[in-house]
Amino acid sequence: MIKLGDYNTLTAIRRADQGFYLEGDERSGDILLPNRYVPDGLAIGKEIEVFVYLDQDERLIATTEKPAAKVGEFACLEVAWINQYGAFLKWGLMKDLFCPFREQKQRMEVGKHYIVFVKEDEESHRLMATAKVERYLEPAPASTNASTSSTTDTIPVGSAVGSPLKHGDTCDCLIWQKTDLGFKTIINNRYQGQIYDNQIFQPLHTGDRLTAYIDHVRQDGKIDVTLQPTGRQHTLDFAEVLLRYLYENDGHCDLGDKSDAELIYDRFKVSKKAYKKAIGDLYRRRLIVIEENGIRLA
Repeated sequence: MIKLGDYNTLTAIRRADQGFYLEGDERSGDILLPNRYVPDGLAIGKEIEVFVYLDQDERLIATTEKPAAKVGEFACLEVAWINQYGAFLKWGLMKDLFCPFREQKQRMEVGKHYIVFVKEDEESHRLMATAKVERYLEPAPASTNASTSSTTDTIPVGSAVGSPLKHGDTCDCLIWQKTDLGFKTIINNRYQGQIYDNQIFQPLHTGDRLTAYIDHVRQDGKIDVTLQPTGRQHTLDFAEVLLRYLYENDGHCDLGDKSDAELIYDRFKVSKKAYKKAIGDLYRRRLIVIEENGIRLA
């Protein structure tokens, strides 16, 4: 079955003046891959991966271009133009993606970027964007044994029954919007996440996409993430980095567990929490001495 607004692997079945026709299904019929997208070496009988969407005349069309998002994904897109029906967003294809006024949280403006969700309209079956992204975010599974007395309590992700997420796992993180606590994020094109201000040591902007690390899943189904690796293995790994730094710097580091978090991040690219854990690990192994002005090899 042809997946509209998604990638399909199709077979070239005939050549035409305007391009190659690819084999569809009974519902779609054959699908044109225009000449401008035909790669060298394509021949009848060969398979090719293409993105299938609707052209200006609402006919199925194939392209080898890759849009910023497919159906079921979130992206930060720029408004190209606006008419009396809504806004049209640049998403990497020749035909811009339509976002009707009813799907906008505020009237979009040309040249500005917005976080949207790409979907197939249930009535018209056209591809469209919606800025009302909260509707399409799922709650992360939480432990069935966890207390429900507070929706703000946190529990380790690793204890979440049935959750595909574990503490310390890497995840895809799309920066969504600034809040008083930090930044809302969209995790793995599925869940709502939060990065707190005290975990941020680099400039962040809406639309940034980066790798983050799972910290906790909350009772309300939202996830706390961090931009630095977490977990015991990371502590051990960084402890060795810190130990090597001491050996290479006359056995002394002027940053202690009370030092400013930004100074720690500037030098080692880790959070203050990770730095303190590494200090604790080295101290318990009797490899360092903690001093007033930093740490020193024992």
